[in-house]
Amino acid sequence: MNILLCCAAGMSTSLLVQRMEQAAQEKGIVARIWAVSAGEVKQHIGQADVLLLGPQVRYKLAEMKKEGDALGIPVDVIQALDYGTLNGKNVLEFAMGLKK
Repeated sequence: MNILLCCAAGMSTSLLVQRMEQAAQEKGIVARIWAVSAGEVKQHIGQADVLLLGPQVRYKLAEMKKEGDALGIPVDVIQALDYGTLNGKNVLEFAMGLKK
């Protein structure tokens, strides 16, 4: 599973990536999880199974959904509470649920 996170380029997203990787390891899930800025998404989306936006870039959702739809990749916004508390387990489960 390849999970791409889109952020405004903040540190909190890289911390969330670490927490998500840890949750994936604990569940025995093989996952590639990485974060890029909104401006870099187009170069990376083709490698992703799911694209998740940080709450701070939720205004990009319509634009990113268009990109994702063209490639058959689900796109959604991470819940603010899970993002703010760096709940990697919940965000991982959210991403996996989108791919079904």
